[in-house]
Amino acid sequence: MERFEIQQPAELLLPEAPDPWAYLRRFTTARIAIGRSGGSQRTSSLLDFRLSHARARDAVMTDFDVAELDDLLKNAALETIHLASAAQDRRDYLLRPDHGRTLAESSRELLSSHVGAALPDLVPIVSDGLSAVAAVRHAAAVLVPLLASLKASGWHISPVMIVPFARVKLQDEIGAALGARFTLMLLGERPGLGAPDSLGAYFTHSPGPDKSDADRNCVSNIRKEGLEPALAARKIEWLLKESAHSGLSGVELKDSEPTSRLPDT
Repeated sequence: MERFEIQQPAELLLPEAPDPWAYLRRFTTARIAIGRSGGSQRTSSLLDFRLSHARARDAVMTDFDVAELDDLLKNAALETIHLASAAQDRRDYLLRPDHGRTLAESSRELLSSHVGAALPDLVPIVSDGLSAVAAVRHAAAVLVPLLASLKASGWHISPVMIVPFARVKLQDEIGAALGARFTLMLLGERPGLGAPDSLGAYFTHSPGPDKSDADRNCVSNIRKEGLEPALAARKIEWLLKESAHSGLSGVELKDSEPTSRLPDT
């Protein structure tokens, strides 16, 4: 029987054509110009997606290294207090958001022992949130310059509260317990596929149980590839001082900082 050898068409043996939009990836980590192979994603694009997805999952599930953060803050001469939310562990925190919005009873008693005659202007709070990596990497880099500048302006700052498994709402209970004028919570944001270590900063004027998300201001995407921690500290300071001047926070407080104050990029 005669044997036939099937020849591949010459055009299928040509090298893969470069993506004409690939140069845009120099300006962003977003998934653009990923190209295609026929009607499907390229293998390299699929593998990159799976890697980013794994990093996002790891960010959510990674344990909060409280000791490392505590050392970073204390090395900068910042006093800390360790509190606990009502969430028992990470599984409880993820499945029961309400547990992350309230303090454990033991922490309520601890806070009551720290109420003094001089009520704080600001209570800074740090939690892992949904990315413990973000809290450990960036919280101290924001708080150290921010608190130093506020103290130089005459603000009375409480010790930094470190609270694993906390939700943003928890700042209202802490602030009300200490009679604070402001609370500022730094916590890891929900990881994006290109940003597993993004930190968010939320502050509230006159915190209390009646406050909602509409009463807070947020500075987000704090990380080296987003808003640099030092620039975030400057922005938060400006907003806090504007809030103190107007007595407003949340949707009623607008970011009208003159662009002339912003550093050159």
